[in-house]
Amino acid sequence: MRNFLTTGDFSHEELEALIASALRFKNGSDGTKSLAGRSIALVFFNPSLRTRASMQVGIYELGGNAVVLEPGGTSWTLEHRDGVVMDGDKTEHVAEFVRVLARYCAAIGVRTFAALRNWEEERTDPVLSAFAKYSTAPIINLESAMHHPCQALADMMTIREKLGPGRKRVLLTWAWHPKPLPMAVPNSFALATAQMGHDLVIAHPRGYELDDELMKEIGRQAAGAGGNVAVVNDLDEAFAGADVVYAKSWGAKQFYGAPEKEMAERAQYRENWIVDEHKMARTNSGIFMHCLPVRRNVIVTDGVIDSQRSVVIDEAENRLHVQKAVLTSLVGN
Repeated sequence: MRNFLTTGDFSHEELEALIASALRFKNGSDGTKSLAGRSIALVFFNPSLRTRASMQVGIYELGGNAVVLEPGGTSWTLEHRDGVVMDGDKTEHVAEFVRVLARYCAAIGVRTFAALRNWEEERTDPVLSAFAKYSTAPIINLESAMHHPCQALADMMTIREKLGPGRKRVLLTWAWHPKPLPMAVPNSFALATAQMGHDLVIAHPRGYELDDELMKEIGRQAAGAGGNVAVVNDLDEAFAGADVVYAKSWGAKQFYGAPEKEMAERAQYRENWIVDEHKMARTNSGIFMHCLPVRRNVIVTDGVIDSQRSVVIDEAENRLHVQKAVLTSLVGN
């Protein structure tokens, strides 16, 4: 049994094979019903559009059945901590929930966001880790506190599709947002970009660094794949010559548990940390990417996201194809 928790658990060659499979699904050359007669559980602790719809559609197109559960809504509230006295508002422990679900379903997808309360705890992905600990069926990470591998794989597929094979200059830029957001998407995008051998530039204000241990892994992966990693705080330097611009806001780890302090800190960046036409003009006719949903004229201007260089809709579509590739690889007949 193999899980899909982070792209870091897969080699460069395995990621390439998944992208190749996704491209076959997209062009219609692979019509396999690899999930015929099988069910996949999708557990959503948090809201979703692209992840939920693409997984449900993908499972259906592969001949399978999606079982959607929302703890606290369409299923019992869940406790994930071990050794806890459950005399509060949680009804069932993950230990029973996951093991029962694994008896019914060929795989379990789980979506659980960071609460942005305790950095040291949340960086360990406690809920996702509990699912992986107790499940006898493969676990697919549909976004956790630290990673969003399905999104990252779709991002790599989109870059390949739009710009072809080979090493690209890829910019991951922080953007202003009215509230702090989790790091899962930037973490996974940076990691996958490094694994694919691109030259990665991460731009953010001082104090908004990604996780130290993850950055070490990103550096190792980049070196092994023939790329490199640079971190800059200057936007003009960041955009210069970029083939890809990926915008995403994220919260600073030192402010976990104190959102009001971060909101005061981030206010100074509103005017400058936005992707606009002036910054895109500094790129190498670069494409613009974002995982969606996106706040227009906050993260990116209308002029950029509505331009021919924006690939956000293709990027969103590719979620469907990469997830079909992942499902087929992990549990397909």
